[in-house]
Amino acid sequence: MIPNAVLETINAHRQRYLDDLLDFLRIPSISTYSQNSPDIRNAAEWVLRQLKRLGFHASLRETERHPIIYGEMINDPSAPTLLVYGHYDVQPPEPLEEWTSPPFQPSLREGFVYARGATDDKGQFLTHLKAMEAIMEVEGKLPLNVKLLVEGEEEIASPSLKPYLEKHRLELGADAAVISDGSQFSSGIPAITYGLRGLTYFQVDVTGPRIDLHSGVFGGIVANPIQTVTQILARTKNEDGTIAIPGFYDDVIPLEEWERNEMASLPLDEESLKDYLGVGELTGEKGYSILERKTARPTLDINGIWGGFSGEGAKTVIPSRAGAKVSMRLVPNQKPAHIERLFRDFVMSLTPKDVKIQITTMHSAEPVLIGRDKPGILAAERAIEIGFGKRPVYLREGGSIPVVNWFKETLGIQTILLLGWGSPDDGAHSPNERFRLEDFQRGIRAAAALMYENLI
Repeated sequence: MIPNAVLETINAHRQRYLDDLLDFLRIPSISTYSQNSPDIRNAAEWVLRQLKRLGFHASLRETERHPIIYGEMINDPSAPTLLVYGHYDVQPPEPLEEWTSPPFQPSLREGFVYARGATDDKGQFLTHLKAMEAIMEVEGKLPLNVKLLVEGEEEIASPSLKPYLEKHRLELGADAAVISDGSQFSSGIPAITYGLRGLTYFQVDVTGPRIDLHSGVFGGIVANPIQTVTQILARTKNEDGTIAIPGFYDDVIPLEEWERNEMASLPLDEESLKDYLGVGELTGEKGYSILERKTARPTLDINGIWGGFSGEGAKTVIPSRAGAKVSMRLVPNQKPAHIERLFRDFVMSLTPKDVKIQITTMHSAEPVLIGRDKPGILAAERAIEIGFGKRPVYLREGGSIPVVNWFKETLGIQTILLLGWGSPDDGAHSPNERFRLEDFQRGIRAAAALMYENLI
């Protein structure tokens, strides 16, 4: 159980922790842009200084792109070890004209800090450092062993991270890992995410005639690649919204009764959601609630389509090429490689002989499901209740987080705690990104409490 003295110290140093957050947020560590490489390194060195100040054995580990920071504090080799993950890079801030205040000049308004990276992920990651700072100030050491892994490429799909994990898997071994790079269910309703959907993403390229053709001269005798690709993709879905690819649902693990009951108990205002989305109706698979459809059922979406002429005015052309981007969100126990084969076979079975088709796998990630009864999950539940003053709800998330799969597959860590302190309306990746100051403080308390709980 966390000592009261640690909680009192966290409350007493609220302003100091906020000042450090504001300093961190001023660094424009945009990993997408090469011109921001010096800022990326500045942010990495800022994190490194924080770790060394706490007494961690820490260093920058160079990669082909941006540095990874690794630090460790091993007080007792026989004690449990917690791996804390975060990222110091941020999304580009554009469109700049939609920001009320400059994205890298943090602004405090109505109980929030507004800046790029406020909630994704600088503010949330920093809660763990400040939690350890408070514990060290009171007790002089941490109650368990801690390893930290902080990267600067998360917003560009972490190209250097998996090779790093493979090379350093023994060094990074831990009993549990914690990632705070998400959100509560809604403001004031803390959550533990125990499931993530997987992903498989394709590019479909269709080639017809060798060059673009005049539709008045050649229309009626050659295949139109745009029509071919749209006809094929239209047949991937049934009229009831289910996916028509044979065998697609064969490996899906049905939702358990407790999961459906938990989701049904969560407050969700359908009319408010439709207003926010700007749609008249919500669609999807029959027999499942909105939350079940958006977080725990598989999907197929066309993410982009191209071909022919789409400029101003008219051009009567039969295009030589057309294509589309297609993604599928997967659920346990669907395997990306198996779904890829099913998709390829289905598309090829519908492809006429008068065109050529190429299917390229762009990206994939395994779905994740973490047992709710694991000691680490129960420890996180108790810690969140201390930090936020209420019991968390349990969520599945519709998105994919590749690092979670890599921690499981490469490092062998089975207890991965996805503890988001932000709110869904914090605007991650959007103009006017923000983080509620009280959630920053609650996150520090919860992160500190976690270190006193039994993780194994």
